[in-house]
Amino acid sequence: MSDLILFWHRRDLRITDNLGLTAARGQTPKVVGIFCLDRDILRRDDIAPARMKYMIGCLQELSQRYTTAGSQLLITQGKPSQAISQLATALNATAVYWNLDVEPYAQKRDREVTIALKEQGIAVENFWDQLLHRPGAVLTKSEQPYKVYTPFWRNWSQQTKPIISQPPNNLEGLTPKEITIAEQTHVIELPTAEDLGYIWKNPLLLAPGETAAQKRLAAFCDSAIYQYDEQRNFPFNEGTSQLSAALKFGAISIRTIWQASIKALENCVSEEASNNIITWQKELAWREFYQHCLYYFPELEQGPYRPAFKNFPWENNLEQFQAWCQGKTGYPIVDAAMRQLNETGWMHNRCRMIVASFLTKDLIIDWRWGEKYFMQTLFDGDLAANNGGWQWSASSGMDPKPLRIFNPASQAQKFDSEAEYIRQWLPEISSIDTEYLVTGKIPDLERYRCNYPQPIVDHKVQQRKFKELYQKI
Repeated sequence: MSDLILFWHRRDLRITDNLGLTAARGQTPKVVGIFCLDRDILRRDDIAPARMKYMIGCLQELSQRYTTAGSQLLITQGKPSQAISQLATALNATAVYWNLDVEPYAQKRDREVTIALKEQGIAVENFWDQLLHRPGAVLTKSEQPYKVYTPFWRNWSQQTKPIISQPPNNLEGLTPKEITIAEQTHVIELPTAEDLGYIWKNPLLLAPGETAAQKRLAAFCDSAIYQYDEQRNFPFNEGTSQLSAALKFGAISIRTIWQASIKALENCVSEEASNNIITWQKELAWREFYQHCLYYFPELEQGPYRPAFKNFPWENNLEQFQAWCQGKTGYPIVDAAMRQLNETGWMHNRCRMIVASFLTKDLIIDWRWGEKYFMQTLFDGDLAANNGGWQWSASSGMDPKPLRIFNPASQAQKFDSEAEYIRQWLPEISSIDTEYLVTGKIPDLERYRCNYPQPIVDHKVQQRKFKELYQKI
């Protein structure tokens, strides 16, 4: 009878190209997947219903994949150090394998699970799966983590990238007797997002699971990747990969994505097309840069990286914050972006920068308010990327120079010159002339007619005020 290894899925909700899962299959054919609905995570107040719906959808397909491969995906719930240890002990598992994570909570949780398993004599094996280069592999000449992206990219881009691992096949699952034991050890049926209290009625931008992620990658690499640098900043166009949620939950691996970009490079017939692909690769490096930053500087989760910002005199006007959340600031490009977020659980990256700059440097509201609201709404919400982006926009984090303040009008004129994006998400003002929409200088009579609010602040005034506060710190 084969030894049993349990593979604990977290941010790797797939069978294909999963380093830890492939390693487990290399030791024994009897590999069974587990996923723990962590009560400490489910109790948080920054869990987006759309993100939960996407995760549950990924788990549904993952369960089907295990069945096809000859095994099972077991769902448990509770505190992982208890639930996983009890299940592994009850099933006489020889080991539990999993892929590592950079987030502070995940690292603390993993230490607790490791201790609990080893106390029961159960081996533990860990792997770095969600990064092309694990923490410690990309360091400065003085063996320190990078704090600025550009030199990180230069080093990171020169390193040899790992190849795609082979998918496990011919797995063995639990026996009927072992299934009964598992059911007696708090294994449950996979609940719906609604069962867990998360209601999301709108369609998701990307369907959950491996199949949809693979199809989306193929479609992107078939055409849009060759114009990525030219199209990525225009929110009305579908110029981005839209794979952020799939990467967040590991419905597709970063190695699969990287190899697809390399294949696209090989198919290029012009330097211009190659440059577009390299720009996309640089975005993948940004993802890893922020993950490395969070790993080495876990304090980023709680506050600003730059000490001077710990006492920044944020104004934190609650009424203005609520107007920002609802897309009722009176600035069309800002409001369109927030409406897109609220209705779809996703926002174009250019718009994320626009609304973040507006919150922090026009409304002078603490970036952590915006960071949390994003996590409460984004279906691709990822701590490292979200925190990194917000601190970049607030000038409180890594790489703060130059001081970045986005003018909503100039951003709209440059990236939504025909107001197509604005009209898409603000239908109540769609009949207003384009010039008024992109400049934000909508006549009072038109605002009244369309029931569209006056600007809640004056950008020029607030810009000067923020600069004065910034200089003082």
